[in-house]
Amino acid sequence: MNLREATYADLPRIIEIEQLSFAQPWSLNSFKRELTLPFSRLIVAICDPNERRPCGFLCRWLVADELHILNIAVHPDFRQAGIGARLMQAVISEAKAKQAHVITLEVRRANLSARSLYRKFKFEERRLRKNYYAPGEDAIVMELPIVPAPIAASKRRFV
Repeated sequence: MNLREATYADLPRIIEIEQLSFAQPWSLNSFKRELTLPFSRLIVAICDPNERRPCGFLCRWLVADELHILNIAVHPDFRQAGIGARLMQAVISEAKAKQAHVITLEVRRANLSARSLYRKFKFEERRLRKNYYAPGEDAIVMELPIVPAPIAASKRRFV
């Protein structure tokens, strides 16, 4: 599996995955907008390099020192194969490389499999947003603090 930046040519497949994954999917225009925003990044997972069609995607914003995951989904035919985890690993590595201090996301309270995935990466459930998705559809705000890498011993100065 490879990860790469999404292009406009990927949008039909991204929309397909989105519609198969969510009761209230994002629109094509929403994804087009994300491709134009300087602080947004849309990453796709390619499971079959010969086919080049995405099997999953992740959309994130990086604003100041916070990385926010807006959307992540994997095609039903490819779920439980580590694709979501690979996308999460990539964005966590990016956050560390760009010196973000925290990664945040919202997840449906009822989406136990997603919450479990995020907890594996040490995300903590911080607060509840009542009726965030729709009446009776609450969101849980989850956060992953990014701890700066310790200064190498050879670079430490003692006074």
